[in-house]
Amino acid sequence: MLTDRDMMLRKLHELRSEHRDLDTVINRLAEPTFDQLQLQRLKKRKLLLKDEISWLESRLIPDSIA
Repeated sequence: MLTDRDMMLRKLHELRSEHRDLDTVINRLAEPTFDQLQLQRLKKRKLLLKDEISWLESRLIPDSIA
């Protein structure tokens, strides 16, 4: 049975993978002839993934006592 931590780690891995894939797609499609609206949507999705990755990482890393 998977723990919450295991599920978060799995989700984090999936998000990072999708983020990398989007980065590759955006770099390939960043040409003036490509649909700029579609490119903008891909970039927005990438930013949302980055936010979710950061949130998950903060949940997985225990707070340090300063």
